[in-house]
Amino acid sequence: MKKQVSVLIAILMVAVLVLSACGKKDEAAKDGAAAGGKSAPASTVKLGIFKNVTHAAGYVALEKGLFQKYWGDNVKIEVTPFDNGSDFSTALATGEIDLGFVGPGPSTNQFIKSKNFRVISGSNNGGAVLVAGKDSGISSPKDLVGKTVAIPTKGSTNEISLRLLLKQNNLNVTTDKSGVQIIARAPADTLVAMRQKEIDATLIPEPWGTQMEQEGIGKIIVDWDKIPPNNGNYPLTILVAGDKFLKEHRDMAKQAIQANADAIEYIKKNPDESYELINNRLKALSGKGMDIALIKAALSRLNLTTDVSKEAIEEMAKVSIDAGYIKDVKKEELDLSKFVDLSLLEEVKAGK
Repeated sequence: MKKQVSVLIAILMVAVLVLSACGKKDEAAKDGAAAGGKSAPASTVKLGIFKNVTHAAGYVALEKGLFQKYWGDNVKIEVTPFDNGSDFSTALATGEIDLGFVGPGPSTNQFIKSKNFRVISGSNNGGAVLVAGKDSGISSPKDLVGKTVAIPTKGSTNEISLRLLLKQNNLNVTTDKSGVQIIARAPADTLVAMRQKEIDATLIPEPWGTQMEQEGIGKIIVDWDKIPPNNGNYPLTILVAGDKFLKEHRDMAKQAIQANADAIEYIKKNPDESYELINNRLKALSGKGMDIALIKAALSRLNLTTDVSKEAIEEMAKVSIDAGYIKDVKKEELDLSKFVDLSLLEEVKAGK
């Protein structure tokens, strides 16, 4: 009897050791995926993007099947279009989308709250312009005193650029005629408001500025390469991904970075073909296309690149703190080191 008990105890001990070893292997596998090991592919990837030409690299990556190329034909890609960065960032933070293209302004604001996603690559620097109404009497930023200026949404990257531009010209944001009044209007609504002279000016991403100029209802008074920060050389479109997606599908995140980089290269080498591809994706996202000449003119005001300036994003975040969009954080305590995480981009550039 004692012998049988001893054998049973031995068997139980072996079983416990085996289960423990399996658990450690599982943990090691998870840690390996996060630290650089192979990660399992997702069956569906939910990707967010805007209906703006400033997201041109994402458009071409989708139209050329570059995401599909790297992820494989068995992966279903669900594309969700957004009109503003606030809605996009909320969707990313709550898991409604896995990754996608957005501006740094609203995504930084959301990151401070949720801290569950990060920047993994750049996609486009610059591409916003300051447009004044044809009969507004505005010929320079200093003429904006007492005027109403539209931006796509509160807390957007465009509003941050506008606030920096006003500060450069010693102008204040106010709710009366003593300074500059800022209102939020979706780009399509801003176009209508400019036609009907309901606003005096707008700081808006392309192609809207070019369209207003070509229609003769507005004139560009500050071109994209003079918009702060860094005279247009600031991240306007970045590639971001949720922490959950990064942990579970690290390789797919790297492949998304590569697809974005390939699309940028394709646009630079094949501009004429790219205009058509961009127009096709615009039709798919918004239900209507755009004149190719307008797309061409708009793209001339972009700097497509995977580079990301952490310093520029920090500068814009400090403006958001001053404006009250980022709360409970002092400028001297701001830390975006976990938000701007370009380690995967560096691996892709190194061919790892």
